[in-house]
Parts: sequence; structure tokens; C-alpha cells
Amino acid sequence: MNTQVQNPTQVDWVAVLEQEARGLVAALDAQPDARRLFDGTIDTEGYIHYLIQTYHYARWSTPMLAEAGHRLKRQGRHPHLAELLVQKAGEERGHEKWLLSDLKNLGCPEVRVETAARTPAVDAYTGWNFFTSRSGVPTAVLGTAYVLEYLSQTRATGVVERLIAADAIPDIRKSVTFLRSHGALDGDHVAEMEAVLRTLTDPEEQAAVIFSARATRCIYPGIFRER
Repeated sequence: MNTQVQNPTQVDWVAVLEQEARGLVAALDAQPDARRLFDGTIDTEGYIHYLIQTYHYARWSTPMLAEAGHRLKRQGRHPHLAELLVQKAGEERGHEKWLLSDLKNLGCPEVRVETAARTPAVDAYTGWNFFTSRSGVPTAVLGTAYVLEYLSQTRATGVVERLIAADAIPDIRKSVTFLRSHGALDGDHVAEMEAVLRTLTDPEEQAAVIFSARATRCIYPGIFRER
């Protein structure tokens, strides 16, 4: 992983953040199963793998974001960002249930989901974000949130329609709740987050947010099945 972060005083640091988000989209476009998901042609096992791995990181989104927000509050720093993190924690609550419902409709019971092996990418993702929220720079988790919401905005829209049109997966119409909801929910969040992030003026915090975005860009493609 390239850990060198450009000096935010030399460039627009939010533009650097957007570069990382675009890099994630490009990496997923080049990953076979991710590309198949985006164009609607992924097979049943590939889709189940994606949903299971997504469940194993999405189930922790609420506590990660909430811990980061409450740490900021305890530190008496960035009250607006603290509130945003707590708000986002609430917005993410229960999303793992959508995944379990979609998987059940695909014939994958909850016991199989819970006992399924996690990819190294999922462990890396949850480990990194728990570290930043609990012990590192708490605002860094916004870098992760930003690139994933950018991904939802640029790729989730239209995926459901393409999956249904391809009809390659039995009962696919009953198994797209998570994707449909994220495509609808994340549309305005990128612009909202950019506006809030621009209030961060500390170069160290800016660098931490960019580094989390970069880590996510490198880690996230690994949640998909390798073929």
C-alpha cells in the first residue's frame, strides 16, 4: 500500500480524497466479480459471497461510527463532526438485517452467514476502522465513509435494474433490498460530507482522513470472490 499522503497545504485535500474514491471505483471496475455485479451478470454464488462479506463488515458500521462520534464529544472537539458521525451511526443501524433478508431469499440461512469464513479484506477493514474510532484519529473514519458513499453514488444506481433485467439469479427481485436502499440513501451524502470535511483545517486530521480513504480503496476490492 502506498502510504504517502500529499501535503494538504499544496493541493485541495478534499480533491485528493475524491481521487481515492475514484481510484476505488476504478479498482472495482477491474475486479471480475465486482464488474459482474455492476453490470448485472454476477452468478448466484458470487452474489451470495458478496452479500455475506458485506454483512460481516456492515454489521459493525453503527458501533464504529458511534464510537468515533462519542470520542470526539468526550474530547470536546469538532462538535459538528461528532454529531455527523453519531447521525451516520443511526442511519446505518439495521442495514445488516437487509443483507440477512436478501440472503435468506437466496436460500442462504442465517446460520450459514454467521459461520461463513470472512475474507482477509473484511478483517482488515473492521480492524482498521475500529482502531481509528477507538484509539486513532476519530475523524479518520470519515475517509472510509466518504469513499464507500461515493461508490454507492456512482455504481449502486442502476445495479438493481441490471440484476433484475439479466435474471441470472433465482428470486433476484426479492434479494436486492440492501443494494436498492443504499443506492437511494447515499445520493446526497457525498456532497454533504465534502462540505463538512472542508471545515477540518488541521493538516494531521486531513492526512488521517485521506489515509483511511486510501486504506479502504486498497482493502475493499478484496471482499469480492477471486476467480
